[in-house]
Amino acid sequence: MRNSGFLWLIVALMVVLDIYVFQAMKVVTQTALPKTRLIIYTIYWTLSVLGIATLILLPYINFENWPRSVRTYLFATVVGLFFAKLIASLLFLVDDVRRGVMWMIGKMFSNPSVEVSQKESGITRSVFLSWLGLGLGGSLFGTLLYGFSNKYNYSIKRMKLAYQNLPAAFKGLKIVHISDIHSGSFNDKNAVQKGIDKILKEKPDLILFTGDLVNDRAVEMDEYKELFSQLKAPLGVYATLGNHDYGDYVRWDTAEEKAANLESLKQVHGAIGWRLLMNEHVVLEKEGAQIALLGIENWSSKGRFPKYGKMDQAHPGTEKYPFKILMSHDPSHWDAEVKTKYPDVDLTLSGHTHGMQFGIEIPGLKWSPVQYMYKQWAGLYEDGKQKLYVNRGFGFIGYPGRVGILPEITVIELV
Repeated sequence: MRNSGFLWLIVALMVVLDIYVFQAMKVVTQTALPKTRLIIYTIYWTLSVLGIATLILLPYINFENWPRSVRTYLFATVVGLFFAKLIASLLFLVDDVRRGVMWMIGKMFSNPSVEVSQKESGITRSVFLSWLGLGLGGSLFGTLLYGFSNKYNYSIKRMKLAYQNLPAAFKGLKIVHISDIHSGSFNDKNAVQKGIDKILKEKPDLILFTGDLVNDRAVEMDEYKELFSQLKAPLGVYATLGNHDYGDYVRWDTAEEKAANLESLKQVHGAIGWRLLMNEHVVLEKEGAQIALLGIENWSSKGRFPKYGKMDQAHPGTEKYPFKILMSHDPSHWDAEVKTKYPDVDLTLSGHTHGMQFGIEIPGLKWSPVQYMYKQWAGLYEDGKQKLYVNRGFGFIGYPGRVGILPEITVIELV
């Protein structure tokens, strides 16, 4: 991002926001003592200048000898400040537009009462909206900072899924579904171990992982192979690839280097005892009964994500099995292809969205900004006899935290 025009555009926007928010601060502190105002203004501009300087200098800083989380936290804090000020500015803009309209009406109709009304009520409204904007922006920033502490706060989601065509031998089958480990973002092995322990405590019959083991590079798993190799289950541990596993978001020196990275990642799956399904299926057997487990590479209906998956390779041969589970990283695959072309796939398991690691999930309200891009973004979705479950992700990427959408371990019981 060095010398990037986009970087300087963001910097310019941050400067404009800083100045705009500062005008509101002057409104709400106009009755404060001069010394108090000086302290507030000094803190504000110190944080603003440090934020802008951090954004400019990040591409030039050599983080090789730093803890790898430092860059992530610095960037996340700067981005948090940016969005906090952006949200606040939207409220200030409402007040500025209101006052502008009132002024124009007063001038157009030469109505002193309008101008007087504006003077009498405008200050009160301006102060209120300024406080409201600053409060919302400050709350957002504080919430994002608090979210740093939630990134290893693993939540277990339990559900029973009923199917009439499930063989009797598989009734009561316990599946642990995890997704989006993103080992390159981890910086606390003990915290990750607690998540592993929670999975093992469930004593699942089958463990399924739906992609994004790393952020970009296979070596990100070097420190965590020992931890994830602890995951065992009587019917096995199976995995598939996510969009981050291909190294598409890294600038490689050669195509061969990128291909070698993917091969190394495949070997990592084998080294930790996970069977990686690459556009193929396996048969799971219990007490003489059989069901099919399909796993495909990443397949997305969204243009900026790849379509490496090939259902036409994974599905043939599964027709004779009464029940089918599909592992497909991106949930947009369900609507775009699974439901329309493969109606005999009973349960699809996905991840990818992370619930954007930010949202609200309370009784009666489930919201995240990611829902404006993904129709199915977290939890269970049903259409006729077919079901889709979207895991909220075991790990994190980008923002090193979770707000409202906790890292998830899904425990599914088939009944």
